[in-house]
Amino acid sequence: MRSRRSCRFGEPRRVQRSGSLSLELTLVLPILLVMLFGLFEFALLFNARIELDRATRAGARIAMMQGVDASIVEREVKESLRPKFAEAVSIGVRLGEFSGDEVIVEAGLPMTMASPNLLWPIGYNLVGQEIVTVVRVRKE
Repeated sequence: MRSRRSCRFGEPRRVQRSGSLSLELTLVLPILLVMLFGLFEFALLFNARIELDRATRAGARIAMMQGVDASIVEREVKESLRPKFAEAVSIGVRLGEFSGDEVIVEAGLPMTMASPNLLWPIGYNLVGQEIVTVVRVRKE
């Protein structure tokens, strides 16, 4: 709304802006919150992916050696993870029999263990999804 007062020549007219700040805040705040929650959630997921990848590589280094069985590899992967992740991780190991055979170590972690699932109101749900890393090496 504009003020009805007459202005002298050269003076700027004062315009009343009651409620415009509230309207701008209600329009912009949800978008900023979704962006902030998304940034936080994806940072946690990427951090968990890096940690899971590091643990899987540690397990693969052990799996390359002769005379190692799957339980030793699984233990190494779980010891390389933080306790919260170690109890929820699923590990698959395929050991080669002879030198030069392929060794595969696979680890999966539910995404809900790594992040609080903040974006479900906009349709991005983490329930039922996993972070998976696979490492393939040759047996020594």
